[in-house]
Amino acid sequence: MKEGDLLNQRYQLLEKIGSGGMAEVFRARDLMLERPVAIKVLRADYSSDREFQERFRQEARAAANLSHPNIVTVHDFGLDHGQLFIVMEHIPGTDMKSLIRKRGRFTVEETVNLMVQACAGLGYAHRAGLVHCDVKPHNLLVTPDMRLKVTDFGIARALSTIRPGDRDDVIWGSPQYFSPEQAKGHAPSPASDVYSLGVVMYEMLTGALPFNAATPEELARMHVHRKPLPLFEYLPDIPPLLEQIENKILSKEPSARYRTADQLGRVLMRFGTIRAAPPIQLSLTPEAANNFEELPAVSRPVSRPISQPSPAPVIEIPQIELDVDWPSVGLALLALIAVGGLIPAWIAAYYAWNP
Repeated sequence: MKEGDLLNQRYQLLEKIGSGGMAEVFRARDLMLERPVAIKVLRADYSSDREFQERFRQEARAAANLSHPNIVTVHDFGLDHGQLFIVMEHIPGTDMKSLIRKRGRFTVEETVNLMVQACAGLGYAHRAGLVHCDVKPHNLLVTPDMRLKVTDFGIARALSTIRPGDRDDVIWGSPQYFSPEQAKGHAPSPASDVYSLGVVMYEMLTGALPFNAATPEELARMHVHRKPLPLFEYLPDIPPLLEQIENKILSKEPSARYRTADQLGRVLMRFGTIRAAPPIQLSLTPEAANNFEELPAVSRPVSRPISQPSPAPVIEIPQIELDVDWPSVGLALLALIAVGGLIPAWIAAYYAWNP
């Protein structure tokens, strides 16, 4: 595929905006609906695999059913010129990886803001029964006003159906972000996406990956067995609570992490509310904020300055005025006296009949 080609008699390819080992991405125009779109065109050798074609269609259908402000919307997919393609909404901006290369590090506030948005999108997918499987900064798109959208749902799962010899070049293209269970070849779960988010967060805060090696095999071994350098080695003033959260995210065992992205997002939002001034302003739409599941409070120690107790407030006890219906009270007393006066008469009558 090249610029100027017409896909499916509908999509005009305008310019290439990205490329990788498995696909090329084009900015294009939907001639039917007159709107800009982004189109990912997969390599011809992947597209010719029948099993992969079917799995790709299944994953594209599942991704097209996801409607969330922090997920890139899938509009269409198909096969043309012997190549599979998927049509998505066009997001102005760039991917997180490019921003990390450009900026080096993000502040704590910026990192928490963007990670909460990523958790909102991934958490919505987890509740729909979908696991991303390939969370990495390349698949996190950021707009100029710092809105984040997750893309490429299901493509990693579809690629798992191709030949094992080819799979390494694609799925192991970014092993820096794989969870330990994925590195061992086990099936991923929502907790696997959480681990990958933790690696992204580590890189955003420090400007470095937690693990680096010359080969995918060595990287896999490090994810399974080694612990990364603590965050405070890069950032001495890192909030202790945030470091505790990051350590939990990067736990080797899935059961020791946050179970879903929803849970992690709730914890990060709560961290933002207890941060010392200035508070973190989260760039979430109301729909995205409401899409988090309610989760239990975080039972983590928080270091806070000791302050003098405030004087106890003076509580004024109001005077209670009784509203008494005195005529009714009087009538009740008269009735009681009248009944009481009949008692001697009843006794006299009793003894008269029973001497």
